[in-house]
Amino acid sequence: MPDKPEGKGDGLAPPNISRRNFMQSAAWAATAVAAPSYGAQPAMTNDQQPLMPYAVPAQAVALDINGKLHQLSIEPRTTLLDVLREIIGLSGSKKGCDRGQCGACTVLVDGRRVNSCLTLAIMQEGKKIETVEGLAQDGNLHPLQAAFIEHDALQCGYCTPGQICSAKAMLDELRQRTVSAVTTDIKAAPLLSDEEIRERMSGNICRCGAYQNIVAAIRQVAGDEGSPS
Repeated sequence: MPDKPEGKGDGLAPPNISRRNFMQSAAWAATAVAAPSYGAQPAMTNDQQPLMPYAVPAQAVALDINGKLHQLSIEPRTTLLDVLREIIGLSGSKKGCDRGQCGACTVLVDGRRVNSCLTLAIMQEGKKIETVEGLAQDGNLHPLQAAFIEHDALQCGYCTPGQICSAKAMLDELRQRTVSAVTTDIKAAPLLSDEEIRERMSGNICRCGAYQNIVAAIRQVAGDEGSPS
């Protein structure tokens, strides 16, 4: 009596099964075992009901941006950065990390540095907001803008608007004798050293690594305007 063909009628494998069908069946079986049971579940109480998203009505706000008043109606949770870029159309401020870590979104609010990605726009009503687009006057670049170009203090340029806004506020802080973590004598006016500049600009990251030229550009402007100290 001839031997039976392997895999046919000997109980080892179903007849006429291909490798693809076998793999598909195995994958289905593994999924069925690993998947949780979705049978009838007990009803949740009111305290257990998941929170559902809800619409928040828009709120009227007036923002003074680069000397121009903008009357807006925005969702209260909208950040200042999104208002500047998506609503006003000022794309100089960049969204680099959206976590306040890189400084690419830095703008000035009443002269102080602010990470606009972490700031709600409605909180800035009644304040003066200044972006990199507002630094040039009558078609002339701000001295910091010109110095950054002269010293090649940028490569890709993505972080440059935030760097320049931060540098402007930093020089104002030095003039106001605001000390930093590296100021040696807190009773005296801070000296404009490279160490001071680096410390005060440390919240602005340049992924291209143009830090040395950024320091040189800031030192030039401070020298042209007179030492802040």
